[in-house]
Formats: sequence, structure tokens, C-alpha cells
Amino acid sequence: MYISLCEQVAGVLKEYTGREDVLLVDGGEHADLASTVAFAMAKEKRMAPAQIAKEITDAISDRLLKDLNVRTEATGPYINFTFEGRYCAEVLKAAVKPGYGNLPPKSVRVVLEHTSANPNGPLHVGHIRNTIIGDTLARCFRKAGYPLEVEYYVNDMGRQIAIVAWGIDRQHTDVYGPGKGDHLIAEVYIEANKHLTADPSLTAEIDALMQKVEDGDDEIIRRFKGPVRRCLEGFKETLAGLHAHHDRFVFESDFVRNGDTSKLLGRIAHMPEAVHEETLALDLSKYGFEKKYILRRSDGTSVYAARDIAFHLWKGHNFDRVIDVLGADHKLIGRQLQATMDLLGETVPEIVFFEFVSLPEGSMSTRRGTFISADELIEEAGRRAMEEVTVRRPELDEEARKTIAKGVAAAAIRYDIVKTIPEKSTVFDWKEALDFEKQSGPYIQYAHARACSILDKAGEFPHCYEIEGDGEIVLAKKIARFPKVIDQVVTELKPYLLAIYARELADIFGSFYHAEPVLKAQGTVRDRRLTLVEATRNTLKEALETLGIDALRAM
Repeated sequence: MYISLCEQVAGVLKEYTGREDVLLVDGGEHADLASTVAFAMAKEKRMAPAQIAKEITDAISDRLLKDLNVRTEATGPYINFTFEGRYCAEVLKAAVKPGYGNLPPKSVRVVLEHTSANPNGPLHVGHIRNTIIGDTLARCFRKAGYPLEVEYYVNDMGRQIAIVAWGIDRQHTDVYGPGKGDHLIAEVYIEANKHLTADPSLTAEIDALMQKVEDGDDEIIRRFKGPVRRCLEGFKETLAGLHAHHDRFVFESDFVRNGDTSKLLGRIAHMPEAVHEETLALDLSKYGFEKKYILRRSDGTSVYAARDIAFHLWKGHNFDRVIDVLGADHKLIGRQLQATMDLLGETVPEIVFFEFVSLPEGSMSTRRGTFISADELIEEAGRRAMEEVTVRRPELDEEARKTIAKGVAAAAIRYDIVKTIPEKSTVFDWKEALDFEKQSGPYIQYAHARACSILDKAGEFPHCYEIEGDGEIVLAKKIARFPKVIDQVVTELKPYLLAIYARELADIFGSFYHAEPVLKAQGTVRDRRLTLVEATRNTLKEALETLGIDALRAM
């Protein structure tokens, strides 16, 4: 309903102004929608923006009110639009139905790659911001109606994996024994790096392994593949604990063995921008890069970047929209990848770069063994959540409290990480993340549980969609914006917008609940307020699940 009205208002504005972009924005506290088009037209018309806004409003207000029940008002240079008539009633009718917020099916095929951490040790706190941003985006794309595949790109032939394979042989380690595979691999990797640091001459053995794996040596490939798959088993378990899922694990080595990397390097070798020295590189200076982009070493082996380009060629040939989630430390190689794909005339990936999340305990390094694993974070969040739930609900049996605590723990982690703009670094705050009364995942879960409790106590009631009063209208109009937020997230690749929306909806619902009697109301007033509570509950449920958070019915 909100999206439809926005589109129709935009159409009228475009028709009158002759401009393709009529600069529609959220109207904030003053209106449902606003346009700043008068600012853009001021220079060409040589008029004050406020005068232009009034002129436009006078010209279109009668038509909008008659055809769409939209009231138009010029407030200084802004053109404000307020949705009236049966707008709120139609919103509530849609919002009480399962799947509210789902957008019409699209034909654009999307591939989204996230996490893709090297399989040389467990996922740590730094990795999971990638996971949570990526998984939230994936859920939003699916809700927006896009056919989507979520991929994990497995580095199974890089130097780190060579070090693991070498370390297993040197240490005679059984990485297939008891224990979580990714943690066992980390022990090998850390110990191997100690030996390499003590005796740098041993790196020649690592180089030899990398040469053999690229040459297609079956025995070496097997030695690389086994530990990688063992590590991935652990990754999948950790990702499940965060409610994250990948549709496909794509292996880097496949693009060497199937010849795609060789074909790519041959193609690049004949380009005008190719630089032939002992290595093969690309001159990307016209894209602002000073250093040459090396793709093949002097010994003839391809570098990671070459195999990554081959992977992105495959993605671009099989999907319409290619999206990667990468950490800030990958900005250079990400930008070089985009430049190379543009130079090749291929689909250029959209990249969501994010700064790092950390714990107050400090920085993390798998090589040095100073990381805090995601498993430890999940375990600690569960412990703290259990303590909080036990204080709040001591009458529940242990299993019931464990179930709630598990959902609360995942909510605390996911929400605290996704609510922050990706470009901003952040420190995971235990107290804030698990606060039932503030801007947290559990806070939104609690609002949903409260709505469930009200409806359970109410029993059956007839839906009544006619609402009155500012409190009811404000809540209904916030519910109306949910589908638009989903659309905005996938258009702008900003998952934090959904996190902000869910918290704001919980806030508005809390204000409504405290100000307006629901269960104690009588007749149609009770029915319409219960209908509004049901619409809120359903919208919170859809928003939470799209954020990858359990919509708990009791807390």
C-alpha cells in the first residue's frame, strides 16, 4: 500500500515537473512522504525553492486528494504528502496476513557471496560481521521476491592451506579425531607457523606444495582437500548457531582444474593493459591504481586474484546481479577486482565493505593464535542470556529457559552487529546486546512476545480495521512502511535499515500499549486495538525472521 501510493505520487510529480527523479524522501514527523524537488528546480527556474514548492502544490493537490486520498502541503521548500481516507484500514488488512512484507516475484537472478573465511581455523568474531550482514541481505532479497543463491567461496589452495597440509604431515596430527574440525585445524596451523617463523628456509617446502597443487598433483590435492572439508564441517556448525545458511560452497581449485583460470590469463595476456615481465600483471592506472595488478607469478602459478576473477566471470555468466560482502582489509583487492571486471566488459560485482567488530578483549589473529572464536562468543552469549532469563522467568523449567536463552543469545549477537552502519567499526557490547529494555534484539523480541501475550489473553475477536486517534494512526502508518524498508534494503544494500525499522516499530508499539487500553477497552474500540496489536505482532515477526532472529512468543 505504502509503496503503491509512493509510486503514484511520484508519477504525478514526474508528469508535472518533467523530471525523472522527483526526490521523494521519508516525510518524518510531518508527513508520510516528502519531495525536495523544488531545491533541484530552483536554479533552472530562477525562483526560490519555497515559491516553486507552492506552485507545484497548487497545481497537483486537488488531483492527488481526489484520486488517491493524499493531502498535499507546501512547507517552505518541501512538498509534504499525507495519506488519508482508508489508507490505514487497507494497511491493517494486509498486515494481519502471513508473509506480510513479501514483494512481488522478480526475474533478476542474484548471487550473494559472504563469509568465505579461509579454512585454517574457526570463524572468529571478526568474521561473523560478514556472515550476519550477508545472511540478513540474503533474507531481505528472498522476501523482496528475488531468485537468490548464497555462496561461500572456499580458498582450498592458498598458502594458508599449504601450511595446514604441511603441518599435518610434520606434526603427525589426526585432524579427523574427536573434536570440532575447525578448532583442530587451527591448532595445526598455529604450531606450523611457529616452525616457519623459527626457520624461514622451510617456506620453500610450502612453495613446492603450492606449485604441485596448481600442476594438478592428485596426491597433494587430496592432502589439501581433506583438512579443508574437515574445517568446513566446523564452520557449518558455527553458522547454524548464528542462523546463517549457504546454498553452495564453491571451491577455488575448481577454477584451476576446469581450465577457467588458464583461459582467463590467456585472455588477459593479449589485452593492451597486460604487463609482461617475469610475472603477468594488469595496468589499472586508468582506474586510479598506481601499482600493477599481478595475476601470475614468475614461476607460472596463478595468484588468488586470478582465480577470484575466474570465479566472478562464472558468477556473471550465471546470474544478473553479483554481490560480495568483504571486510575493510579487502578494499584494495575488491576495487581491483571491480576494475578488472569492467576492463573485461563483464558483470562488475557490487561490494558491501564493512569495518571490523571486536570485543573489548582486543584484536584477533588466527596465525598467532590470539583469536576469540565465534563459538566462544555464541557460548558466552548463551550463558549470559540464560542468567537473564532465569532472573526474569524463574517459574519456567530448565528446558523452557534454555529454549528462550538460545533464541535471545542469537538475537543479541545478530542485532548488535547488523544495527551498525557497515562502514563504521564497532565493539560488541555485552550489556547493551542483552538489554531487554533498550535498543537490542531481545528488546524487539520482547515487544513481539508482549503482543503475543495480549492476543492470547484476548481470545477470539472480530477484526476491525477502522482506527482512530493519533496513537493508533502512528502505529498503523509505521506498520505500512515495512515493505518499503525491505525494498530499500535490497536496492541500497543497507541491512541496518531493517534493524532500525524493527527497533522503531517496537518503540512505537510500546508507547501505544502504555497509552491506549487494549484488553480493558470495550466493543469496537477493543476490537480495532486488538487488530492493531495483531498487525504489529505479525509485522514484528516478519521483521525479526528477516533479520535471522527467532520471534519468541514468550520471554
